[in-house]
Amino acid sequence: MLVIEPEACIDCNLCPAECPVDAIYADYEVPEEQKHFVELNVELASRWPEITEVKLPLKDHDHWDGIPDKLPLLELE
Repeated sequence: MLVIEPEACIDCNLCPAECPVDAIYADYEVPEEQKHFVELNVELASRWPEITEVKLPLKDHDHWDGIPDKLPLLELE
């Protein structure tokens, strides 16, 4: 999971276009059932390091695409 710093976002729409699993939405297009992730994104963006270079997707990203209810697996500490 990656997060986007809301204060740094310039609404260029590159993140949704580049996400390999279509998991990123413009804030005005977030599906109703995923709106709880907006607040989580804000919290985590203030704690996680900023990514400043292009990186390849994780090797197992295809495996995790479409698997429901992964939120309990997120390690917040």
